[in-house]
Parts: sequence; structure tokens; C-alpha cells
Amino acid sequence: MKPKVSVIIPTHNRPETLGECLRCLEKQTIADAIEVIIINDVQDDKEIKRLANSSWQIPVYFETIAPCHQGVARNQGVTKAQSSTVLFIGDDIYLTPKACELHLRAHEHGSTPVAVLGDIDWDPSVGMTKVMKWLMTSGWQFGFNKIKQFRDDFIPESMQHLFSYTSNISVPTEVAARLPFREDVKLYGWEDMEWGMRLQKNGVRLYYEPRAKGLHHHRINLPDSLKRMEVIGASAAVMAGVVEGFDRLPRGWKRLAYSVLAMLPTMAGKHRKAFLRGIRKK
Repeated sequence: MKPKVSVIIPTHNRPETLGECLRCLEKQTIADAIEVIIINDVQDDKEIKRLANSSWQIPVYFETIAPCHQGVARNQGVTKAQSSTVLFIGDDIYLTPKACELHLRAHEHGSTPVAVLGDIDWDPSVGMTKVMKWLMTSGWQFGFNKIKQFRDDFIPESMQHLFSYTSNISVPTEVAARLPFREDVKLYGWEDMEWGMRLQKNGVRLYYEPRAKGLHHHRINLPDSLKRMEVIGASAAVMAGVVEGFDRLPRGWKRLAYSVLAMLPTMAGKHRKAFLRGIRKK
């Protein structure tokens, strides 16, 4: 019998975290109806080989490919999927037991193909830092606070691309194959949003199912977060040059206002300053 959900996980040099991610998938309420596809881009990784040779209670397929960014890995995973629904998560996302079941149920809410967004929160076991709390509540990493009113409903089309987080999102397999991730933009950041823009343009609505929760097993301190913002700034500059309608790069008076706010000694100010440094690098 074919699986009902194919969970696609790009991974890069995090075997211990990936192992726990897989153990969480073994505990899914519909574990007998899922398959897991791991796309690894680290060559000769002994720990990944150990995981691949382990006995899992669910079907787990491992493939190692040349070093790449996550979009390439996700596209490769889609080609291996046997189910009619694919669920994209990160290797550091620990799904709660009903997450896969809830993703599958949520796809019944649309008469046409839909995407389903699950919720994400920090895994408390990593130890919360001040910047982690700020990133979640401010929306600078995940903006779930901004879409609370759309729980168990469709996010408005005009804003859905801003929340197409591939850390916990599912789509019909045919949609993932028809609308693959871009493979020509290699910097981290904004690939989710660009993909979300194309979902919206092709009539694929985004449904928010907050009970399909994943815990993000990743500890971030302030230097880590600011470094990430520099990369995202550089990526925004690249995306603005190749993606029509990309609006995340501040221009004109918005750029001026952004620069002024970046001078403030606040958490937001520090992140704006790092973002602008990234833009200038490009």
C-alpha cells in the first residue's frame, strides 16, 4: 500500500539532531501511512551512513547528493515521493505526534489543491536565549503571532507568501513537482517566500493548522542571529534582481527610514543594521 504522506527532509551535518527528528516521526499517529525521504549533501558522512543502516519503524529512504542548498534537496526529494502529499520539514524540526495526521486532514478543506502550514515553536530543551524569545514574538524569524486570527482557516492571499515556511508545510505532490523551488539562487533566505509567491500566483491557497506543531531544536544567540540577518540581507539583494514583485528590499524613503531605525540600540535596531550590512555586501 502506498504511503499517504511523504516527509522530505534536507540535511547537512546534523546526524544527532536528524536521528531525533526521525524518532519523532516514528511516533506519529499515522506512522503506518508515512514515508521519510532524507536528502543529504555531505559526502562520506559516517554518521549519516549509520542512520541509513539503522532499523526504523517507518520507511526511511536516504540519498546523498552533491553539496547544494535546500531547494535543490527538496526538489530531489519530491522526485522520490510515492504519496500524493509531501510534507517539508527541517532536520531540526521535531514534530508532535499528531502533526502528520493533522496536515493530511487539513488538505480536505480545499476544493482545489492547497498548501497547509503547521506551527513552529522553539524546543525548550535547547535552552531559551533572549534573542530566541524576541525572534518568535517579534516575527523576525517566524511570524505566527501575526496570523493567530487565521487559525484553522486560510491566510489571506495577499499575505500568504510571507508565511510559506518550509520548516513545516505540506502540499500535494503534483504541486511540488509542478512548482519546484528555484535552484539558481544559492544564498540562504527568501527561497520560501519566492516559492510562496508562485503558489499564490498559481491559485494554491495557504491553510493554517496550528495544531500540526513542530519544535525547532536549534539554539541561537545574538551573534548567530545577526550573522543570519547579514546573509538574509545579501540574499534579499540577489532576489530583488531576479524575482519580479519581490518587495522585501527597502528602497527610497523606506530605505532611509530603515537606516535611521537601524541606529537604535534595540534588538530590532541591531538586526536592521546587520540586514543592511548584508545588502551592502552585494
